Amino acid sequence: MRRTLAAATTALLVASVVTVATAPAAAAAVPPPTTPPTVPASAAEQQRLASLGVPLQDVLLIGGTVAPGPSGTPVLWSVSSGAPAHLNAVDPATGTAVARYDLPGAGGSYAIDAAPDGTIYVGTYNDGRLFRWTRTGGVVDLGRPLASEHFIWDVKVAADGTVFGGTFGGGKLFSRSPGGQVRDYGKVHPTQAYGRAIALWGDKVYVGSEAPGYLTEVDIASGAKRVIPQPTGLDPATTWVYDLDAVDGYLYARYGSANPGPLYVYDIAAGQWHDRLDSAHGLEVSPSDGQGGIYLLKSNGLVRYTPATKTVTTTPLTVSGRIGNTRGIGWAELGLPDYPGRSIVGLLWRGLMFRYNPTTGAHSFVQTTIQGEPIEITAISDGPDGRVYTGGYLNGGFAAVDQNTGATTEFHTFGQSEAMVSHGDKLYVGVYPDARLYGYDPGKPWNSPDYSPSPEPQPAANPELLFTMKPELQIRPRGMVSTGQYVAVGTMPEINLLGGYLVIYDPATGQQITKERNVSQDQSIVDLAYRDGIVYGATSIYGGQSATVPTTTEGKVFAWSIAEKRKLWEVVPAPGRPVVSGLTFDDAGRLWGTAANEVFSLDVGAAQVTTRWSYGTGTPIVGDIAFNPVDRMLYATVGGQSFARIDPATGQRFVLRAQASRHVDVHPNGDVYVNSGNGLTELFRYDLPGGPCRHPDPAATVAVRDADSGVPNRPVAGGCTIEDLFLDEAAWPNRAALVLYTTVYATLLRVTGVLTASERDRLVAAARRATI
Repeated sequence: MRRTLAAATTALLVASVVTVATAPAAAAAVPPPTTPPTVPASAAEQQRLASLGVPLQDVLLIGGTVAPGPSGTPVLWSVSSGAPAHLNAVDPATGTAVARYDLPGAGGSYAIDAAPDGTIYVGTYNDGRLFRWTRTGGVVDLGRPLASEHFIWDVKVAADGTVFGGTFGGGKLFSRSPGGQVRDYGKVHPTQAYGRAIALWGDKVYVGSEAPGYLTEVDIASGAKRVIPQPTGLDPATTWVYDLDAVDGYLYARYGSANPGPLYVYDIAAGQWHDRLDSAHGLEVSPSDGQGGIYLLKSNGLVRYTPATKTVTTTPLTVSGRIGNTRGIGWAELGLPDYPGRSIVGLLWRGLMFRYNPTTGAHSFVQTTIQGEPIEITAISDGPDGRVYTGGYLNGGFAAVDQNTGATTEFHTFGQSEAMVSHGDKLYVGVYPDARLYGYDPGKPWNSPDYSPSPEPQPAANPELLFTMKPELQIRPRGMVSTGQYVAVGTMPEINLLGGYLVIYDPATGQQITKERNVSQDQSIVDLAYRDGIVYGATSIYGGQSATVPTTTEGKVFAWSIAEKRKLWEVVPAPGRPVVSGLTFDDAGRLWGTAANEVFSLDVGAAQVTTRWSYGTGTPIVGDIAFNPVDRMLYATVGGQSFARIDPATGQRFVLRAQASRHVDVHPNGDVYVNSGNGLTELFRYDLPGGPCRHPDPAATVAVRDADSGVPNRPVAGGCTIEDLFLDEAAWPNRAALVLYTTVYATLLRVTGVLTASERDRLVAAARRATI
């Protein structure tokens, strides 16, 4: 390993012997990549990387239904997202989870429905598989109905037991008969990638898509498709057909997103839109109450709706918080004194059960015993209080980890964190969806009205919502950096859009001093770095949803002047790579980045790529990189395939963990944090070694550039070896200068007793053979 790190005595020695040439040579704008060696780190170093466990664990329920359970009585069925996901059955009378089944390979499910005989079908995401549960056979994996599809968004079961499902990828509809025959109905709409929601009525299947929100009727027998005209007053460009149900001859189509939105009622027999209900929460409406009515959550409360008279009747049951969608709603007999006959029961997203009895008006909430699942870490940052903070994917969650003990000292239910950054006395958190920015003060009590609602009076919101980019149709605040005075945020847009925003936010005034879209045309901003009044952005050719077709082919790096409010330059640092996923500055002012399996450096003054290193293969859209000023090394998850230390002088990569890893954060004390482990849910800490040479060169013998001297690479002082302090790889102007330097260095080692006289001579002889 050749290093620029050296003891002060060695640096003075070099300066006294020769002046090293430092003027940069002319180079191509983007040099071809080279392949430095990759080796496992020493066993001692690898032992310094330790798991701190799973800091984020919570319940997230999405799809659900009410149907007979293991004992034959109705239960609330729902899938908890995790690795793997689990199918849960909850007793509506007690809130007890009476059954829990693994769904191998699945991350979660929006798609659960029951057949008339009580069979439960679950369509899953990440793998696009279909599972079946029966009382006698338990859970059976039925495989992937369509080999091309990896996400089943919704399933409905017909009276004859045939399962229908809508998919993402190809935007297809499929059916599976009770005998196992699968029919591919093909792409439901020629321009859409999502079969987001489906409903069954008579001999027709209804399928809703992503924006612009097509609702398509499919004839079950012939497969013929007909698009139903959109209701008036709808802005189709930004709304999905997010939920879809059919009850008593009416279609209930909620247009929008996971947030409350308009629910349109379609009279199937009349073939026309019948009514509109605003501020409906979704994700389902109840089955019929037998008297022409249904129940749903609307305007933060449970209501009864009668389509024949277009009347809405409120109930005393109310919900609070940002997300009030049902995760399964239906009817059950509870056998409780205040709940005679049938009651409405349902689940909310964090495992809270609600129930309401139409006869007595009795209503209540019960926390179920559904087990929380480990959550993938999507953001890591050191905080203003010295703790390490993590945020999670989908289930969300917010955790603070004690830097000294590694213990999780604080956990809260929260949204999906895309990025975090410490600035002043606050931690700033970018949250999906709507590209929201929150500010959290660790010195004040946690109070999140959006995600931890309470009916009791609470202090001021903390985290505080500072702004949202929903009006600008942005969904992911992926890049964040502190600029000393401001917080810079880079975003990714909604589906069917390209082009993120760069936002410069002033915490002192609460103003966005810059809000610029398309700093790089049609590209999203996925990471940011800062130096000397300039914000540097890393871009992706993709939007915030993978269904949007890119118009460009290569990720970029740009420079933006805060004072001048303009782009100074942009370059393609890694030709052919669609995403530049990480940026970091070293202490010499070089900008480093990673794209797919490459690491590069940029001279920001010249806007030129000066270094390109390639490391095998990796996922082209993920990876992170951070410079550690304590040991002057780079730490990276290139392509997401491993966690490694990279010597910025040589590019040699030392693999600290050879398993999938994603996000990296360097603590001010020099320790490095990374997420890895099962489903990227574990937080690991690399304890940086002490001493002036924190990573002693592991070479067995001393080489002078490419000439091996055969001299043992002995320890010198302070944990350093001969190689650590040997500047043979400097830009020597000629061989004579290298030989002179080596002679003086070797003599110094001979005088101090590190080398014998013969070893000194062998080192000098190697210098005479070395390539300059």
